[in-house]
Amino acid sequence: MKVWETIKLGLVLAAYAVAACVGLAFVYAKTKGEIDKQEGANLEASIKELFPGADNFLDITGTIINPDPGITFENQYSISQGTKLIGAAIQASGGSYGGPIKVLVGVNADGTINRIKIMSHSDTPGLGANAADEKYYVNKAAGITFYGQFSGKAVTDPIEPKHDVIAISGATITSMAVSQVVRTAGRAAAEWLTAEGAAP
Repeated sequence: MKVWETIKLGLVLAAYAVAACVGLAFVYAKTKGEIDKQEGANLEASIKELFPGADNFLDITGTIINPDPGITFENQYSISQGTKLIGAAIQASGGSYGGPIKVLVGVNADGTINRIKIMSHSDTPGLGANAADEKYYVNKAAGITFYGQFSGKAVTDPIEPKHDVIAISGATITSMAVSQVVRTAGRAAAEWLTAEGAAP
């Protein structure tokens, strides 16, 4: 093959690569806004699930202090009923078996966990992925679901597998990851609520 033909082939391939990159950038730019909008709507709907009696959800992201560098606080909301501050919600993420696991944690003004919701994860289907199933039982005889066992816990409780959290069978790492996120976000939210005078 002549040198010119090699150069020509290289230029053609480079042109295709540039065209592909431009095309991907265009598609990303067109869809990112819609994706962000959908994620925002899902988050808002999930907060309403955690606090169905509330009527005011104020974005206070950056207000609640995160004490644990291993956990990331992504979104923070104050939850009110009329003019009364009744709780806070934090969407936080931490490392799990398959990568980051994102959990929405609702905390009542009295320092108890209201509810939690797993927003996204990459854990193993049939094992760690069961953490995202609101109907997955960790003790069916007692009617205890993995999700449900967090509701009502005081943020001062251990919130830890083998103590007061029943781990998902075959998914101890996932169970520990969720517990760590709930514990960290719960305690931080309760501290903020107390500082705001929301505690009863």
